[in-house]
Amino acid sequence: MKAIVYKNYGPPEVLTVADVKTPTPKANEVRIRVYAAEATKADCEMRSFRYAVKWFWLPLRLAIGVFSPRNPILGGYLAGEIEALGANVQNYKVGERVFACAKLGFGAYGQFVCLPADGTIVPLPQNLSFAQAAAVPLGGLNALHFLRKARLKAGESVLINGAGGSIGNFAVQIAKTWGATVTAVDSAHKEDILRRIGAKHFIDYEREDFTKNKIRYDVIFDMVPSSSYSACMALLKPNGRYVMGNPSLLKMLRSPLASKFSNKQALFAFAGETVEELHELKEMIEAEKITPTVDNIYSMSEAVAAHYRVQTEQRVGSVVISMHEQ
Repeated sequence: MKAIVYKNYGPPEVLTVADVKTPTPKANEVRIRVYAAEATKADCEMRSFRYAVKWFWLPLRLAIGVFSPRNPILGGYLAGEIEALGANVQNYKVGERVFACAKLGFGAYGQFVCLPADGTIVPLPQNLSFAQAAAVPLGGLNALHFLRKARLKAGESVLINGAGGSIGNFAVQIAKTWGATVTAVDSAHKEDILRRIGAKHFIDYEREDFTKNKIRYDVIFDMVPSSSYSACMALLKPNGRYVMGNPSLLKMLRSPLASKFSNKQALFAFAGETVEELHELKEMIEAEKITPTVDNIYSMSEAVAAHYRVQTEQRVGSVVISMHEQ
């Protein structure tokens, strides 16, 4: 099969298309023919080994390869078709269309990937293409996880900092669907789409520091690691919740103190990306309550351009790589 691989850490140019061995499913695995994979910020960080959140640099380096990546195929989020079953797999059929998370196994940048049959694999929403479906799991699962963590309710106000990314985009839609009033913070060129998908208010962070205004919120969902912890906490209403999607180590250490010395909370918890949550997203998509926003679709040979599109933050929605002609 063909795959987008990288043998060294570095800029997008380290990505190349190569012939690699097609994986064979183990007894408890399924092999998926990958039609589309999302190119994510995490993929770019793994490729370059430069992270906005610094504290997990060392453990990740030890886990994925000190001098070069142990697994040369990136990609954690995909859509495709079940192509082969392991000997013990009974709950899937060959030909079934699915979308899925590869999690730390990666491999979605290959034309085929083997995943555990009990992993996060769900039938494709009936109203989505493969490219659209590949844009769902990262943003949708994380947005759903964090907004649940925030206990966001109808009638509340939520500010989403970094609303134009994969996670923020879904967070805007889910918050609106749940009946909250959404303020989105991002670059000016993302305003139109963010208002169309549910943001009532928009703040261009290049023109205005949202922490300087006097508006208070029930929930702040923050995807920007460099945000001021103190300033965000100060913007919360009584009983407000500050939910951190990319917390620095200092923010993590400070967060337990918030509820001890105030009536506010600072929260973080990494998403489990569960089957149950992906099923919930599927139902919301088929009910047309939320939908993925695809910025652009690139071919495998355009993987370098796809990564540049992601890391320069010019995208409006998700960047998808097409792995097969459909």
